[in-house]
Amino acid sequence: MGDGLLQRTLGALTYWITDRPKAVIVAFLLVTALFASGLGSIEMDEDIDTFADGIPAQEANDAVNEEFEPPFESDAPTTQLIQRGENVLTRDALLRLLEFQQHIEQQDELRVAETASTAQGVAQAIDPTATTLDEQIRALERTDDGTVRETVRDLAAEPSFAASLSDDFSSEDPSASATIATATHESDTDPQDVQFQLQDVADSADGEIVVFGGGIFDAEFENVIEDSLGIIIPVVIVLLLVFLVVAYRDPFDLVLGLVALVMTVIWTFGFTGFAGIPFSIMMIAIPPLLLAVGIDFGIHAVNRYREERVTGASIKTSMEDAAEQLLIAFFIVTGTTVIGFGANVTSDLDPIREFGFVASIGILFTFLIFGIFLPAVKVWLDRLRRRHDLPLFSTSPLGSEDSTLGRLLPAGAHLGKRAPIAMLLVALLVTGGAGAYATTVDTTFEEEDFLPPEEIPGYIEAAPEPLAPSEYTATQTITYLNDNFESGEDDQVTVYVEGPIYEDHVLESVYRAGEDPPSTIVTEDAAADSESIIDVLHDHADQDDDFAHLIAANDMSNTGVPDRNVGHILDQLLQSDSREEALEYITEDQRSMRVIYTVEAGATQEEVTADAEELAADFRLETTPTGDIVVFQEISDLIFESSMLSLALALGLTAAFLMLIYHVLEGRASLGIANLVPIAVTVAFLGGTMPLLDIPLNALTGTALSITIGIGVAYSVHVTHRFIDEFNECGDGYTALVTTMQGTGGALTGSMLTTLGGAGSLVLAITPILGQFGLVMVISVIYSYLMAVIVLPPTLLVWERVCG
Repeated sequence: MGDGLLQRTLGALTYWITDRPKAVIVAFLLVTALFASGLGSIEMDEDIDTFADGIPAQEANDAVNEEFEPPFESDAPTTQLIQRGENVLTRDALLRLLEFQQHIEQQDELRVAETASTAQGVAQAIDPTATTLDEQIRALERTDDGTVRETVRDLAAEPSFAASLSDDFSSEDPSASATIATATHESDTDPQDVQFQLQDVADSADGEIVVFGGGIFDAEFENVIEDSLGIIIPVVIVLLLVFLVVAYRDPFDLVLGLVALVMTVIWTFGFTGFAGIPFSIMMIAIPPLLLAVGIDFGIHAVNRYREERVTGASIKTSMEDAAEQLLIAFFIVTGTTVIGFGANVTSDLDPIREFGFVASIGILFTFLIFGIFLPAVKVWLDRLRRRHDLPLFSTSPLGSEDSTLGRLLPAGAHLGKRAPIAMLLVALLVTGGAGAYATTVDTTFEEEDFLPPEEIPGYIEAAPEPLAPSEYTATQTITYLNDNFESGEDDQVTVYVEGPIYEDHVLESVYRAGEDPPSTIVTEDAAADSESIIDVLHDHADQDDDFAHLIAANDMSNTGVPDRNVGHILDQLLQSDSREEALEYITEDQRSMRVIYTVEAGATQEEVTADAEELAADFRLETTPTGDIVVFQEISDLIFESSMLSLALALGLTAAFLMLIYHVLEGRASLGIANLVPIAVTVAFLGGTMPLLDIPLNALTGTALSITIGIGVAYSVHVTHRFIDEFNECGDGYTALVTTMQGTGGALTGSMLTTLGGAGSLVLAITPILGQFGLVMVISVIYSYLMAVIVLPPTLLVWERVCG
């Protein structure tokens, strides 16, 4: 089997495993200690902004923030104070808000420099001399309810007043269910500290006031990783113990398997610490994936060794025979799994690329630990037990011929014997339908995907104190703001314009672009609802007659927008008292500009982005649509593109790798294609199941298709490799399949069940993105197993007829 180099390599490895196990054990433990020292160097990365690195829309957004941030805008952190109630515009509710503002301004530890609210606006409208909170409170206290209502009605016409009120604001009988006040802190304040303190103060205040800000959002996002690990790890440990007890039925083998799994995680993340790769939320998914492959290797190694032992073979001979077969199978599985995981390094998104790289390195470590270390320890332990007459527990393999499992597993072979081609055709037809349905899957990227849902599941809230998650409010608050307030920035897109803004045609092109905007752009008097330098020009013209005459004299098309001497007009504007407002939309050198458009709140990211691109195309300079909506849509597009590219790359490279390996090992490259058939069916079924269960293609689930190839090939390779060995001995495909499914099929079942425990634990994660990935991996594992025992047997029987 194989060439001379392969035989020499196998011979050397089996020699160290069976004749020098102590040396192997010591070497691996020393390497483990080395990698353990790297764990302390791991840096946590809780920022999802890394997904946007290098994206054109994000680069444009950064340029907009840098170039057009109002010069007078402070960098001091701010906190939103959301007052809720039946009507926040009553005299009593306005007083409660003012008193709360006064209270927090007086607390030195909150470092509040100033506050602002609609309540202040009402008080000052009643008494224009009331400039302090004390005076404003007194003004409201001595005013009757009717006067307050009349004042609110008068203020309702002012856009700035209504902007901080909920969408249900009624000016007729003044009422609103919520209003947003703001607290501005000292510039050197840590927003996390003061916002959580403010939250405590608000909880004890009269009325319902919700505190929200960037500090709370960032803190909760940071807690997600720790809380998710705190829930997942204990569950994984319990599930693994249960499944491994069933699979091994021997405490020595159980402990050995757990030690090997722990070593795999230490090696992998010790490596990331040394390599300086940050631990992001996506990295939480790697340990269960490594456990999935490691469990598969461990159960197959022990099971195959036991098959030899029950025949009466010695410890050395049994492990030599098992290692000779399994090291090749492990190598094939490792190669295909590294291809499946590693295909994600082609992504343009850094977190996905790092995820694919670390997972691939982890699989290589898994191969070394479970392919060499575990068998060596198994040999050493069994010799130690024999020498000291220690008790022996179960030594029988899973799926022995006389077991219930052993009788069930060859069902695919029995059915395939009767009509293998028909079974294969049915599988391929169903695959085609599932693949077609898979094209309807949604692709999304939302910040909320990385935060817990509004309502934490009861089983998580009921967790005992050491495992209990932190309190999360950000998602609920964000949802409330989106549902009850004009979302502002989230309902806007910006067109970033680069080039000579002073050229005569530029402002005219801005005006023309807004005349007949696409459907998702909000219109006002049939034109796009927008903010641009044109608005500043008009506002200044209303205040300065000479400037108005200047614009009119250079407006050749009678649109109200100058299309001649534009550079001179902009120079005059920048030298006027409207300079600060102008610099919010054009730069000093008149080389870049931004135009802000309001978009329909209910429109999808895809629709808004497409319309923004259509709108930008009407400008006569280089333009880039940007804003959160556009950035998130570009990330979604990249997720889809990278998942498709990774899938195609994984399929192509896996097919080439398997054909090459089977050509080298058996002189039968066609086995590689047969091996890949159940994987293709699995991927199609998985893709079709995602839209059926309303699971989107996001940053993590987008990696699942190529990962499924890596995980799924493990099941098929073990069956195929054992099958060809048995086929070479007996020369009959059906007999070889029955023997294979009774032996390897049992280990396959054990590894499937334990893998479900590892991958399935992610379903319990408190963030949607991890839970969805866990569900996808559970489905993937089940499909991979079923296809290996149902679709692969008739495929191999067809292979026997055509190529055998």
